[in-house]
Amino acid sequence: MDYVKAFLVGGALCLIGQILIDKTKLTPARILVSYVVIGVIAGAAGIYKPLIDFAGAGATVPLTGFGSLLAKGVKEAVDQQGFLGIFLGGLKAAAGGITAAITAGLLASLLFRAKDKS
Repeated sequence: MDYVKAFLVGGALCLIGQILIDKTKLTPARILVSYVVIGVIAGAAGIYKPLIDFAGAGATVPLTGFGSLLAKGVKEAVDQQGFLGIFLGGLKAAAGGITAAITAGLLASLLFRAKDKS
């Protein structure tokens, strides 16, 4: 049942993104940034945590989950370090995911050659 919940929530988030791409003039980059910002706001407000508890990876893997993780990291770091936590908390909380994304991008650039669209 956990897989079904993750699929439904993650799929719904992807469906909303696809509808935004197809039906609006928003660029994919703006939609991605919007997802992160919505995740930060929902995470900071405590709205996203119940969704994570319900759907697991279906809520943490999409970009809204990344935004929620940033908000959670900042909140915890501010509680521990004060003002300095605003700058360090988000990066510290998301360091593993950021490192994985950079490493995957580096490996892809080394293994594959980019081509111009013709």
